[in-house]
Amino acid sequence: MALYNRDYTSADAGYVQEGASVAFMKQTYQLLGASMIAAAAGAYATMPYAETVMQYKWFIFGAELLILFFGLSMSRGKPGLNLAMLFLFTFLTGVSLVPLLAAFIGAGNGALIGNAFLMTAVLFGALSLFAINSKSDYSSWGKPLFITLIVVIIASLVNYFLLQSPMMHLIITAGILLLFSLFTIYDTQNIANGAYDSPVDAAVSLYINFLNIFTALLQMLGIFGSDD
Repeated sequence: MALYNRDYTSADAGYVQEGASVAFMKQTYQLLGASMIAAAAGAYATMPYAETVMQYKWFIFGAELLILFFGLSMSRGKPGLNLAMLFLFTFLTGVSLVPLLAAFIGAGNGALIGNAFLMTAVLFGALSLFAINSKSDYSSWGKPLFITLIVVIIASLVNYFLLQSPMMHLIITAGILLLFSLFTIYDTQNIANGAYDSPVDAAVSLYINFLNIFTALLQMLGIFGSDD
């Protein structure tokens, strides 16, 4: 009897752990969806002021970084406040997208925005399912991905301020698409394995991946769809 009891207890513990993991994942993706709504609200509310947003883009970007690295960290473990920081951050990212979106709409290519979002959703979903169901361990990807991210950021700044090369821009954009696709696999598996303490932190990681994949795809669609 003791053996049977021990087996059932172990099985029950496994079911409880699996149920908690599923609940964590579900809450994470609910927050991810809500974050996208907040970003869409930010873009919609400030679209009429695209020129003003463009003038203050670095200020807005600085505010995003401030919230990302300090606001979300300081509010960790504080229910309500961490959600406020999450939605403020995603709202501001939506505002930051306004100049890019306005450029597409002004050029009569507004349909590409919807196409890019749909492609991003399909790719992101496929990568997430792959990460959750894969038997491989991707936990060792963290350091190489972070180093690659630093290289991409530096290359982007050099090209933006110095080179201003369209070809270099295309290469960097393709690199961003690949990099954050790999980050999606890495982060999703970490979430499934319980590496995150809060669904808010997990949702932030996934949202950043989704956002960068979306902007990369949108820019690539714009480049290849251009007559220039």
